[in-house]
Amino acid sequence: MTTWTDADLIRFGDAEEIRIAGMRRDDSLRAPVIVWVVRLGDDLYTRSVNGPEAAWFRGALLRDRGQIFAGDAVADVDFVDGADVDDELDAAYQRSMAATPDRSSRSPARPRGRRP
Repeated sequence: MTTWTDADLIRFGDAEEIRIAGMRRDDSLRAPVIVWVVRLGDDLYTRSVNGPEAAWFRGALLRDRGQIFAGDAVADVDFVDGADVDDELDAAYQRSMAATPDRSSRSPARPRGRRP
């Protein structure tokens, strides 16, 4: 599991959107896609807006490794299932969407959380 510094949590957790790239079987990175991120405590979570069939999400399930990007910042990450905090994630995403009007019409689909 990824261990975050306070600076990382602010840099990535305060970003409304980050780019995420899963690792291929040959250890090269897939093309990054934009995702919404929420912070719960000392962890960061993301969900697939397009559900479990999204290519990036399927790739994350296969390898459980990748990178995230926010501005010039890059972090190697391990993807883990966030099912243990799904209800908290629902609330965090609702708060995030309410604070950003252009997000309110699109809700991240389940499968629920993947923690980068």
